[in-house]
Formats: sequence, C-alpha cells, structure tokens
Amino acid sequence: MDDQQQPTTPAEEPAAAAEPAPAAEPTPAAEPTPAAEPAPDAVPTAGSVDADDLYVEGEPIHDTKAPRVPVDQMWDQRRFDATLVNPANRRKMSVIIVGTGLAGGSAAATLGEAGYQVKSFCYQDSPRRAHSIAAQGGINAAKNYRNDGDSVHRLFYDTVKGGDYRSRESNVYRLAQVSANIIDQCVAQGVPFAREYGGLLDTRSFGGVQVQRTFYARGQTGQQLLIGAYQALERQIAAGTVEMHTRHEMLELIVVDGKARGIVARDMVTGEIETHFADAVVLGTGGYGNVFYLSTNAMGCNVTASWRAHRKGAYFANPCYTQIHPTCIPVSGDYQSKLTLMSESLRNDGRIWVPKSGEDKRDPREIPEADRDYYLERRYPSFGNLVPRDVASRAAKQVCDEGRGVGPGGRGVYLDFADAIVRLGEKAVRAKYGNLFDMYAQITGEDPYQTPMRIYPAVHYTMGGLWVDYDLESSIPGLFVVGEANFSDHGANRLGASALMQGLADGYFVLPNTIANYLGTNSHQPVDASHPAAVEAVAAVRERIHKLLSIKGNRSVDSFHKELGNLMWEYCGMERTADGLRKAITRIGELREEFWSDVRVLGSGDELNQALEKAGRVADFFELAELMCVDALTRAESCGGHFRAESQTPEGEALRNDEEFAHVSAWEFTGVGTKPVLHKEPLEYEAIEMKQRSYK
Repeated sequence: MDDQQQPTTPAEEPAAAAEPAPAAEPTPAAEPTPAAEPAPDAVPTAGSVDADDLYVEGEPIHDTKAPRVPVDQMWDQRRFDATLVNPANRRKMSVIIVGTGLAGGSAAATLGEAGYQVKSFCYQDSPRRAHSIAAQGGINAAKNYRNDGDSVHRLFYDTVKGGDYRSRESNVYRLAQVSANIIDQCVAQGVPFAREYGGLLDTRSFGGVQVQRTFYARGQTGQQLLIGAYQALERQIAAGTVEMHTRHEMLELIVVDGKARGIVARDMVTGEIETHFADAVVLGTGGYGNVFYLSTNAMGCNVTASWRAHRKGAYFANPCYTQIHPTCIPVSGDYQSKLTLMSESLRNDGRIWVPKSGEDKRDPREIPEADRDYYLERRYPSFGNLVPRDVASRAAKQVCDEGRGVGPGGRGVYLDFADAIVRLGEKAVRAKYGNLFDMYAQITGEDPYQTPMRIYPAVHYTMGGLWVDYDLESSIPGLFVVGEANFSDHGANRLGASALMQGLADGYFVLPNTIANYLGTNSHQPVDASHPAAVEAVAAVRERIHKLLSIKGNRSVDSFHKELGNLMWEYCGMERTADGLRKAITRIGELREEFWSDVRVLGSGDELNQALEKAGRVADFFELAELMCVDALTRAESCGGHFRAESQTPEGEALRNDEEFAHVSAWEFTGVGTKPVLHKEPLEYEAIEMKQRSYK
C-alpha cells in the first residue's frame, strides 16, 4: 500500500488560488475570516511548525463518575448509586440515538424495551445496513468454556496490555465484566454461534492473547450479531417505543443551556432540513477511518456526527490512535476507493511468511520451507502469528521495506493454509473459513485452497473518538457516546474481536444504566424549532450547504478526499515522524483552503444528492485530519498503533514514554485555523502494573 497510495503533492508548494479562500466554512452569524488575516492564535499554515506552536494546554480533565472503590467493585457500586427512573416516568422521557450499528441499535432496542421514547436515526436505507454487519471474525467474552485459564481479570489485562497501557482502567474492567452477559443475550436472541460436536459454543483465538475466548459465527459474526440487535430494534419499532428515521444524516447538534437537546438532520431523499428534540442525545456513529480514503470501512462511514458535536464543545480524545489491520487484500490499483478485510480469525490456522530473499520470485508453492521466513513465528515465538494487530502490521511493513514483499509492487505477504489443510483436512477448513475463502477468490481470482493468500496492512478501526466519562457521557451534558465513536476502551491498539464486545456492552448493558441516572437527575423544559439554539443550528446547516453548492469550482470531492487520504497514509499512517507530520499539517491546511474555493458539487440541496453528502463529510475530514496530525506530533512516543520512528527499541518495537505521555489527550475545538486546547486526563493503573509490552 505504501508504494501505491502516494501523496499527490506532499512536499510541493501548491499553485496559488485565483482568489483567497476562507480558512473555515462560513457561519450565518458572520463572514468567514480570510486566510490572509488569521486569528491571533492561528495555527501556522506554511513552513516548518513545531508541536508547541500548534496548541494551547488547558486545565486537566478527570473522570469524576467512577466510584472510588477497587476496580472490580466499580460497576456494581455505580449502578447502586445511580438514580433510577420508574417505568411510569420513563414514558415521559425521550432519547435521540444516532446510528443503528451494534452500539446504537442495541441501545435503541434496550431503551425502547425499558419504556423510554426513542428516536433512532441512520443514513442507510435500513438499520441492518450499518457497518457493524461487515465484522467477520468474532466477539470476545470471558466465559472460560475452554478451561484454559481465562477470566474477567485476564480479559481485562489482555485488553489493557493490547492497548499499550493507554486506555482507562475502570472502563476496560467493566467491559470485561459484562462480556459474558453479551453471549447469553445474543444466544437468547437466536444468534447462530458456531458450536462444537457436543453442542457447546465453540471459541477460537485472536491476536494478543493466549486463550480461546472468541465466539464466532463462521466469518459472519458481525452480521449475525447485528441481525439480533436489529430484530430487537424492529420489535420496539412495531411496539411504538422507537420511532425510526432511515436515510437521515445528522448535520448539527442542538445545545440548549449547555445541554444536548436535539439534532438537525437532512432527509437524504428530499433534502428537507429537520429538527428533532429529546431529553438526551446518544451518538453511536462509528469511527473515522475513512479520513484515509482507502480503508476497510464502508464508503459511507464518516465523522460528521462526532465532529459536529466536537465543534459544539465535545472534547475529541486521542484522534491519532488509528488501527492498521494486518490482514487486508492488498491494493491492486489507483482506481480503488475501498479495501477488503480478511478476518483476523484466519491467523488461527494460517501461517504468515515471505521469501528469505527478495530476489526469489518463484510461485509460492515451489518455494521450499528452507527458503521461507515465517517472520512472526521467528520474532515472537510465544504468540507467533497471533501477535496484536499493530505488531503484525509493522512487521509486515518491515519485511516489505526490506524488499521481500510479494505480489504487485512488493506490498504483500503470504497467508498460507497449506499446513492447516494437511492437518485438519480441506473440509474442516471450509467449515471454519469457507465464506472468507470464497470472498478472497471472487476479489482476486486466486484459489486460496491451492495457493497462499496475499495480504497487507490497511486502515481499519479508530481507537480515538469523543471523550466520555465512566457513564459514557461526553463533555457536553446530555450527550452520550457509545461504541467506536467514543475513545474509552481500547487505548492505542484494539485487540481483535473487542469491537463487537464494546458495541454490545455499551448498548445493552452500560448506557441503559448510566443514561437513566442523567435523565432522573435533570429536569428538561420543552424545546421546539423556534428556540434560538435550534434556529441558529438550522441556519448554520443551510449556510454550509449553500456554500458547498455555490463554489462551483474545478475539482471533484473525491479528488480532494483521495489527496487528503494519501497525505494521511504517508505521514500519519503505520509510521509517523516529526518532519512528516509537520509537512502533513502544512499541506492539509492548504488543501482545506483549496477545497473551500475550488470544489465542484453538482445538483441542489433539495433532492437526493450524494455529491453534496460526500462534500460535507470530506469538509469535516479536513478538520479532523489536521487535529490527528497535531495530536500525533504532540505525542512524542510510540504506543500501539501510534508509531513514532524517533521512539523505538533497538529491535524496532514501540517505545512508550510513561513519564510524559501516560494520559488521554482530550482536545477542545476553538475554531478552524486556530490553536485547539489540549486537556490531559492522567491515566492511573492500580489493578495492573504498567510495563513495556512483550509478545516474544
């Protein structure tokens, strides 16, 4: 991917625009500040920039909701301390939930079942088309069915260690605690988990662990889990407790008296701008990996809902923490707009290798064992092919950088099932991985039963997201964030099979308890579309749409998105350097200005207009990308998926700096082109000793 996805002009000075562009999108209240007249705290947009020139450090931030008791007692204590809402009063309270993936869908179903008035929104034509459906390999839970030493504490430990000690201890322990309940819930819903011969639920291993705790439904686990949540959601829609709004995109958050009270959404079919109000708002809108243009995410995945909330005051935490998945089908050409993931579950039985010599161009089936380098097994004998994703991804990049990569451009490594087919038989391999093998064959035209798969790392998941406390409440009261959209559980690297676990834990078990405490302790006066905050939010959305449609420039939205993605992959991807991040920050600022002066968006806002949808999302990606690079530049250490070349061990492993960076970076928005404010949340570990990771 490195050689095929190159930045268009990463270090060149761009041609001057015919007319100066505004540094930010306009607002109805005032004309935008021209780029030639930056605000007093403006971020440098040309030449060399230093980390200290890019931000202002604000007051530290702390999670005040977690009880001051041992970590294994926190969740029980919090639930006991929380205010309850009796069933009769729930019918008087309303909640907006944006997103219908595992987190948002399960939350809407559960709150509807509890009796709240719920409005659910998704931009897809059906809730079951949420991107959670694409997850393949499995879901973790501390059931210890294998009697192999697993436990709640071990799942907790593995997750914190896998995140390179950059996640919040209290939230992760709770996740491990409720994990077993998730499996029971899903089995009761009819999710067809794989079973052993005797009828017991089957499990397998995923990266970063030495036990088998991952429950799965062949290679379709996300699909089956989402169908379970979708059925529960549809039951509540039929019962009248959930009001479903499909093909609606949230474009603004409405904040009244400092509290989240509603959203502005666009009907993507008619173009109508609508306001919706509630006593609380929940975002379950997924991650922002599509900022890289090429990723394993669905094309529609975006950051707009989270970013609109960020602009209204919600802190954005650890934006530079991006997960690169090691098991992706390599890029095949410049025409691609999406990449395809091959499940990490394949690493249970597949062996990863490259030729020992970069000159060896033989058919892989003709290369003898003596001429193969099973580099993960060699470097990490304890974990082998099941090292965490960040470790496996960097190792693949290293052997390819040495000239030993395979396939077009030398950007690939082999994932070989020959040994597994001999050991288990082809029939057993088909039973476990058949749909994944079929997908690979359809995309590449190669038969993975006969010749090794070719894989290479790609952008997959984002550990950063909106900052939340133990209750999953953001820095805006009444705004809750669940699933991948928040930052709290995965640190600097997510272990495989933990995304589905977090989404369902948040939606089924955590949010219903914590949002009840908020609703039960806050009074809410009625709000409607005539409220000044709502009028202002609608005006801002209309003005933004008008601006995008009126530019009538020469470049397509996709061309800007692709160039931005190239920059991000090159300079804020698998490996980052201070110089590269400075270049990226400078160029992103220039490219953002070019976008607002030269983008071409056809059609109108009063109809189905996918170009307009893309334009709004890419505009937000520009602002996010700049913050990601600033965050990466200020964090002068390597941890998990954030790998600074200047901070590594002699063996090339990530080298943390706990004295200076054992904190969450929570960023406050101050305006486009101005310095964001950094609030640090100290990370303190009491149940686990913080130490350098080793998977050898």
